[in-house]
Amino acid sequence: MASDTSPPTNEKTPYTYSQAGVSIDAGNALVKAIGPLVKATRRPGADGEIGGFGGFFDPKAAGYKDPLLVAGNDGVGTKLKLAIDHDRHDGVGIDLVAMCVNDLIVQGAEPLFFLDYFATGKLDNGVAESVVAGIAEGCKIAHCALIGGETAEMPGMYAPGDYDLAGFCVGAVERGEQLTGEKVAAGHMLLGLTSSGVHSNGFSLVRRLAHDMNWKLDEPAPFDTSRSLIDALMEPTRIYVRTLLPVIRTGQIDALAHITGGGLLENIPRVLPEGTHAVIDADAWEQPGLMGFLQEQGAIEPGEMARTFNCGIGMVLAVQPQYAEDVIAALAEAGERAVPIGQIEEGNRGCTVRGSAGCWNVSQSWEARHDA
Repeated sequence: MASDTSPPTNEKTPYTYSQAGVSIDAGNALVKAIGPLVKATRRPGADGEIGGFGGFFDPKAAGYKDPLLVAGNDGVGTKLKLAIDHDRHDGVGIDLVAMCVNDLIVQGAEPLFFLDYFATGKLDNGVAESVVAGIAEGCKIAHCALIGGETAEMPGMYAPGDYDLAGFCVGAVERGEQLTGEKVAAGHMLLGLTSSGVHSNGFSLVRRLAHDMNWKLDEPAPFDTSRSLIDALMEPTRIYVRTLLPVIRTGQIDALAHITGGGLLENIPRVLPEGTHAVIDADAWEQPGLMGFLQEQGAIEPGEMARTFNCGIGMVLAVQPQYAEDVIAALAEAGERAVPIGQIEEGNRGCTVRGSAGCWNVSQSWEARHDA
């Protein structure tokens, strides 16, 4: 009998990246789909193209002579869980941009360019494109170029349908014009700009309340029957760049505080020098129905409200009294309503919130909170 001298057959099935759960084709299709969204964010200094290994920005083309660069990054937090659970993906991209660019404007810096990071277990191009469309919209609102980003498909890292976002932004301010808070002193007035809702902080508590109180999120909100509760909660974070930047450049604002995680109590002292204390009058503005609803539903103490939520104020300005009327008028002309909400006094670096609404009378020393 003749022997079989042919080489042994390899019966193993060839492995592919796609079998492991990653689709290169889907990623390429997403880049192609979002190309027009990215181009729509073009501005002087950036061409709005993507696809390379990095994005360029020319500060000189943006009009800067001797700029300091200011960089920041942030995310959207557990607000994303509500977006995922209720298929509301279009607004979280605006949230992502807002959380970054609002942190740059408080330094006096104009946001120049933005990059995003989108991570998921399995890429759903419809969801991803919706998110990026929101990012592009946020960049247009902030006049900030979207010059690149990263989409990471990582099977096994996320539950089905889950994704996470991070944003990175760079801005510029002419040397000597940056806001550091050093000029703030006793006698300064504090002006507040209204928020659009919860913004992007405190959602772990919001979601806990929604679960424990069995909220019907798709039904009309108890405080605003013209919209559903989920729509009120998912309202995107306000972007304050375009209204604030021209006023900042007049030199009439000495400090800005973006009211994010930590609320009023912790964010205002971040921009105060030693020996100054912010005193806020909670009766100076109308507490939004959403904030009252959250406080009532959770029997939340005033101190907890003031260090968890923005309480209806998304940005605080410190100005000298002689400039207050001019600043308020300039912001009104830009479509922004600025409300006097307090003043700076001598004392330990910190913040006090007082008022009759909700029995407000809470105070916190920045040193006691942060020197440990």
